[in-house]
Amino acid sequence: MKNRIDRNLLRKKRKIRIRKKVFGTQQRPRLVVYKSNKYIYAQIIDDEKGHTLVSYSSLCMDGEKKLNKETAKEVGIQIAKLALEKNISKVVFDRNGYIYHGRVKALADGAREGGLKF
Repeated sequence: MKNRIDRNLLRKKRKIRIRKKVFGTQQRPRLVVYKSNKYIYAQIIDDEKGHTLVSYSSLCMDGEKKLNKETAKEVGIQIAKLALEKNISKVVFDRNGYIYHGRVKALADGAREGGLKF
């Protein structure tokens, strides 16, 4: 139990450190990743207004809802498609304290493949 608390505490500390530097504007909003035990979520946020411009998750997908790298990549492609429909092509990537590895990296690669630049 102690290990789990320490791991979550470390992620929260990393998240605070990242958020001091990463800020989304109207021209370049912030792409945020959140992953739970069952799903992975992505949002594009304008921090100046405090609005979520676009959001997508594996919860919205049709078919099997497995939590793996392929699903994360598909979420990245879909969030990029929705962002391009709203004329958002450049974003700032916020990994939300997670290590840039595995599903987080797959989502980022899918967003790049979908046409987002960061």
